[in-house]
Amino acid sequence: MCRNIKTLFNYDPPATDAEIQAAALQFVRKVSGFNRPSKANEAAFLAAVDEIAAVTHKLLDSLATNAPGKNRDEEAAKARIRSAQRFAQRDAA
Repeated sequence: MCRNIKTLFNYDPPATDAEIQAAALQFVRKVSGFNRPSKANEAAFLAAVDEIAAVTHKLLDSLATNAPGKNRDEEAAKARIRSAQRFAQRDAA
């Protein structure tokens, strides 16, 4: 999976339109192999981003959980700790 696509479900506050659009863009970039499409492919590329964003909205709206919403700041701090540990282990090897 593309490392730049973040989990969007079960956060308080919920994922924003911008976050969903960014995830859709990263997904289309990964699948297509284009960071920036040519003029000939631009319309198809942008249409795919919009369609995936719409499907993602629908998915997130339909999912249910009993777990409390995660705090974005706490999850970001945990991710930084995991990253620091991972790179410390790699550098020590």
